[in-house]
Order: sequence, then structure tokens, then C-alpha cells
Amino acid sequence: VQLVESGGGLVQPGGSLRLSCIASGSAGNIMQFDMGWHRQVPGKQRELVAAISSGGATVYGNAVKGRFTVSKHNAKNTMYLHMDALKPEDTAVYYCSLGTFAEDTYYANNAYWGQGTQVTVSS
Repeated sequence: VQLVESGGGLVQPGGSLRLSCIASGSAGNIMQFDMGWHRQVPGKQRELVAAISSGGATVYGNAVKGRFTVSKHNAKNTMYLHMDALKPEDTAVYYCSLGTFAEDTYYANNAYWGQGTQVTVSS
């Protein structure tokens, strides 16, 4: 499975962006997968942003709860991250992944990461 993120860019504080992650390859439709979004800034570990299970359950990182929404469009093989009320501290490279949704968290499979998309929140 190949994952390709898009939708990043420069946005002012308080603005919104929607990221997309399109899955392609021989593994079939994404409805069978748990999927997630992480973000990373230079010098820091990747941080879980949000994840969605194959059944539609979701989990969010504490820093984004109430502002970000993760969803999937199974027919389009696409996962989305809708980001509202963006803050400068949301600036990072955002990555999507396949993994395992377990209780209240998500574990990415290191074999299935996208290339990342840059989000910059600045005035």
C-alpha cells in the first residue's frame, strides 16, 4: 500500500486546512484498515494527532482535541484531517500511516508511512 498526503500549506493563526491521505496499491479498500495522522517538528519525535479505526472509532492527541477532525471516505480510499483554529504550534510535517487502533490510542506500522505534507501556521 502506498500513502500520499496533500493539502498542506501556509495558513494564518485561527485558520483552517484539510489534509488528505490517498491510499493505493494491491491491498484493497481502506475500509479494512486502521489509519492515523502524526506530525513531527525538527528535533522532536513524531506525535500522534488523530486516528480512525476500520469501524469508524476515533482518537485524538490532547493538543488537538476539539479542533481537529479525522474521517475516511472509503469509496475514495482517502482519509482526511480537518484542522480548525490552527495555532503556530501546529506547524509541523504531517504524516499519514496504516496501523493498529487499540483502546484509546493508535500504533503506526512503520512499513506504511506517507512522505508527509508541511503545515505552517504563521501571520
